[in-house]
Amino acid sequence: MSDTLKGVVINLNAYGATVRLDGGDLATASASDVAQHRDQYQRSLLRRKHVAFEVRRDGRRCSVSLAPQIRDDDLEEQIASYLKSTQGWEPAEAMPAAERHFLQKKRRAAYFAGKQHP
Repeated sequence: MSDTLKGVVINLNAYGATVRLDGGDLATASASDVAQHRDQYQRSLLRRKHVAFEVRRDGRRCSVSLAPQIRDDDLEEQIASYLKSTQGWEPAEAMPAAERHFLQKKRRAAYFAGKQHP
């Protein structure tokens, strides 16, 4: 059986790592998984950063491996440049679109709140 839980690395050694899962259980990570994702394991250890782990329970023992982390720096850079390029699309003298949208939703909610349903 395999679950995905968050946890914090509490020890790194030559044989792998020890992880304290959010439920309080201790689990071990194999040396091969630690070697493959050493930066993330060290970041979790030093900063007490919670990381997602795939948990396998074999009897009383828990073993973990780092869950896939989806991160694409190129995509994030493209999104940031697109958002910067669209900043000039909105007229400077007009109310920002997000505020206009919020006010329209607020007026619509007030309208329906004022109506009594039979």
